Amino acid sequence: MVGKTSCLLKKESGGDTPTTQKCEKPTISYENGKLTFSSATDGAVCQYSITDTDIKAGSGNEVHLGVTYNISVYATKSGYENSETATATLCWIDAAPKTEGITNGISNIPANAVLIQSEGGSIKVQGVDEGTQVNVYGINGTQAGSAISQSGAATINTNLQPGSIAIVKIGQRSVKVAIK
Repeated sequence: MVGKTSCLLKKESGGDTPTTQKCEKPTISYENGKLTFSSATDGAVCQYSITDTDIKAGSGNEVHLGVTYNISVYATKSGYENSETATATLCWIDAAPKTEGITNGISNIPANAVLIQSEGGSIKVQGVDEGTQVNVYGINGTQAGSAISQSGAATINTNLQPGSIAIVKIGQRSVKVAIK
């Protein structure tokens, strides 16, 4: 994970108390196989960390692969304090689930790249097919909200608290997401 360091711009404001400018929190988007990070702070450079929950060691006879990436990014600029960290989960949802488990050679399985972001209990899902049912559950299994996607996206307002875990069910697939 990339460490944070603060770069402060001190301005004299008539007294001895310096003021600090802070970089704008970046946005995260995904299109055509490319993640893009952007901050409204002119000239800011985004620092990112991506983890893959499929890369781990274990024991047993099966490994369930989810192809899920957890993304964290913040903006930095010389003379500015680092921005808040933006987070998202990027995963691939099978467009044709019946093709799962093909074992006779290499096969191209159609999938949709789905970007999931949470902030303040609200969850935004981008990259889903029009009319897809999206449900959000708390870790205890209680439904916290639902929506049907329009124009490839759905926003679900929940009462889930920051720091909790949500299960986002998109069609027949489920993804764990940390609430920010």
